[in-house]
Amino acid sequence: MEPQVLRRSLSSRDLIVYGLLFIGPLAPVGVFGVLDARSHGSVALVYLVATLAMAFTAVSYAQMSRKVPQAGSVYAYAGIGIGRPAGFAAGWLAMLDYLLIPAVGYLFCGIALHSLVPSVPAWVFTALAFVSTTLLNLFGVQLAARVGFVVLVVEIVLLAVFVVAAIVVLIMDGPARPWTSPALGVGGTTTAAVMGAVSVAVLSFLGFDAIASFAEENTGDERQVGRAVLFCLGVAGLLFVVQTYLAGLLMPVSPHHLAQAPAEQGTAFYTMTRTAVGVWMQRAFAVVKGVGPAFTAMAAVAAASRLLYGMARDRGLPKALASVDPRSRVPRAALLTTAAVSLVVSVWAARRADGLDVLVSIVNMGALAAFTLLHVSVVGYYVIRRGSRRWIPHLVVPALGAAVSIWIMVSATTLAKLVAAAWLVVGAVVYVAGGRSRTSLSPAGRGAGGTETGAPSVPGR
Repeated sequence: MEPQVLRRSLSSRDLIVYGLLFIGPLAPVGVFGVLDARSHGSVALVYLVATLAMAFTAVSYAQMSRKVPQAGSVYAYAGIGIGRPAGFAAGWLAMLDYLLIPAVGYLFCGIALHSLVPSVPAWVFTALAFVSTTLLNLFGVQLAARVGFVVLVVEIVLLAVFVVAAIVVLIMDGPARPWTSPALGVGGTTTAAVMGAVSVAVLSFLGFDAIASFAEENTGDERQVGRAVLFCLGVAGLLFVVQTYLAGLLMPVSPHHLAQAPAEQGTAFYTMTRTAVGVWMQRAFAVVKGVGPAFTAMAAVAAASRLLYGMARDRGLPKALASVDPRSRVPRAALLTTAAVSLVVSVWAARRADGLDVLVSIVNMGALAAFTLLHVSVVGYYVIRRGSRRWIPHLVVPALGAAVSIWIMVSATTLAKLVAAAWLVVGAVVYVAGGRSRTSLSPAGRGAGGTETGAPSVPGR
């Protein structure tokens, strides 16, 4: 019986749209105040360093996606580079990221829109965002990418308007802080302060890796996914540095003030836009930041469904999750399962005062743990299995990337570490319990088409 396959319909632009939607061009808005306080005002420098730190992970994704063009991304990479148990562990840990990020997005959407229209409960907006984006995902990956492209354009246009308005204000009235402060800090900064803020800033980039989950649906060659991953990281880094540089110059209060008033950190960017540009800009950001997370959730649900699909196809998860809709060619069962989990978790989080903080910390642990296994898989596949002597991309870069991921995980909250550990234990039980039904494919490279090539042969290429 021929295996069910996904439809190849995503161009380079579609992959980039998914990646940038997942990241969000306006991601620094919510954490600007926190970073400003921690780094003594050098937020632009923080994002520059964070971009370079995440570049290690992007390069590792690009290296593996060329050899393993398979849905499931880090699950498939670790399975081939390290072994089947490690592959399952990587996929299972990545699920903490992919399954919970949609819940964070829907929760952000409900809270933001409720603040604009208090007469409508937050759960109504959350439900509307959930239903509309889930339907888009079910209709097909290409339609979802097209709608997502419109949303992405709106976010980038708003950012462009802010950049122009900020430059006009700077020309007419001058900066509120020294011109060099976004890079050197207000009154100077320290390496410890910058690196402490970087540990938070790198979280703005989580999501660019989701591009690799659509490897079996891209219309180009194996290099297309890697190029899209690197391009998304570069564009996001540039947008983040530019907007935080301008925001840092126009910030009306000092980093010291924000450090002494934690309650003001979350709204610091909005305070800056209202004071420096006008109320209209503040409201525009509030509306876009209210709608945008819903489409971040849409991209996250789509990526998570491909992860579940890839694991189920190899019998790591129930086989039903590997079914593909005959009309839209999307993994419908996996998609609906992901959407249902996201809805339940978002409702749970909305009922807790600390729900958002708990979700974010758990998401970070899942992503960073999966990144660590990704880097190890690069070394395992290229250096150990293939005997590569290209030390920079196949050993040095993944080693540095793994070190960065581990360093950030060490600084995570105790609760996040405990939840991640418990999730991994549950995953071990699931793996052992499903051992008898698992296929006998060699983790050393026997793919869906049964070829011993080191890269699974994907039906339909």
